[in-house]
Amino acid sequence: MKPTASELDILQILWQNGNMTVKEINEEINKVKETGYTTTLKLMQIMHEKGLLTREQNGRSHVYKASIKEEDTKSSLLNNFIETTFKGSAASLVMQALGNHKTTKEELNMIREYLDEIEKRKK
Repeated sequence: MKPTASELDILQILWQNGNMTVKEINEEINKVKETGYTTTLKLMQIMHEKGLLTREQNGRSHVYKASIKEEDTKSSLLNNFIETTFKGSAASLVMQALGNHKTTKEELNMIREYLDEIEKRKK
């Protein structure tokens, strides 16, 4: 399942905060961009139909929960991005990312440490 950008915004809010109502999610979205309650409600209803969210009745409100895991979703989206944009080359992705942004010394050290860990696991 490949969520749209707007669906991913909602999923990230749920992954970060746990179960929430439409009103609570809409308030979080509005901290970044103005979005009407009914727009958020409709999108979440569609996400529920697609199986991206589950919901439970709590009084007059529905409480929504992400039904897909954050790590699985990020991994799938990244793999798809690498395949379609970089012809399957993770190295090309990393080179592009490092070439387009100023990387701090601390970030480079973290990258080196991570590469060392990967090499150790492959031995």
